[in-house]
Amino acid sequence: MSPLKHVLVATDLSTSARNAAERAAYLSKAHQAPLDLLYVANPAPFERLKQLAATDDGLLKRVLDTAGEKIRALAAMLFQRYDIGAGVEVATGSVAAEITRVVQDKRSDLLVCGAKGQSVARRLLLGSTVQKMLDRMPCPVLVVKQAPRDTYRTLLVPVDFSPVSLRSLELAKTIAPQAEIVLLHVYQAPFESSMRFTSIDHDTIKHYRNVIRQDAQEQLAALSALAGLSEARQIVLHGDPGWRIAEQEQALECDLIVVGKQGQGALEELLIGSVTQHVLNESRCDVLVAP
Repeated sequence: MSPLKHVLVATDLSTSARNAAERAAYLSKAHQAPLDLLYVANPAPFERLKQLAATDDGLLKRVLDTAGEKIRALAAMLFQRYDIGAGVEVATGSVAAEITRVVQDKRSDLLVCGAKGQSVARRLLLGSTVQKMLDRMPCPVLVVKQAPRDTYRTLLVPVDFSPVSLRSLELAKTIAPQAEIVLLHVYQAPFESSMRFTSIDHDTIKHYRNVIRQDAQEQLAALSALAGLSEARQIVLHGDPGWRIAEQEQALECDLIVVGKQGQGALEELLIGSVTQHVLNESRCDVLVAP
């Protein structure tokens, strides 16, 4: 993957979104990539409030004016602290649609947002908006959970050997070329639970599981070599993918998880389904979603 060429921050101007902007500034400076900050206000709630409470027509304008002042102050802080000049934009419309439009217009190759917030980032992680964003976003999405104190040092990359796994590894190398990259594959032996119900003895199940584990280790080694990461740490574990990913994040003290939003086999819902939600909701470190 080529170096970053443009970074976009979707901000709701909350503390969490400020952390996202600072992390984006780190990356923008490291890659010498232009940086833009975007605030989107959905006019629908203001129209509804106007109907219900007979408020004046200027409420949305005042909100946008205030947001403009705050986003310019945020850009000034980034310039002072990181020597990065960030462009600013305040827009109205559907949050997901407007963010996607700006990503496409500016040809952004990284979208950064906070994990929690009052509007944009909160809706990115909770409810249906996350599905819309991950489904339609043409570039990687970085969800920032921690205040940045340094460059990323330890990256955990869960893989399932689908094509997106290689893209995730390439993305990890691009985002943090000096960091340690740890490859993780979590397997769940097909039909294992059914075998227990048919009274197949434990040794047979154990042998069956070991065969699958050996195959996974060979595939992981081949994927590592293909990605130019033969010396990287490779971990193969049996169990539930979501819980194992969170477990390894803590055990290895990772500061970034890089995952793909499509997969196959036992991990076919690794980002777009329940595992995605588990990683995004339960991980303590930042999460980077590869398209």
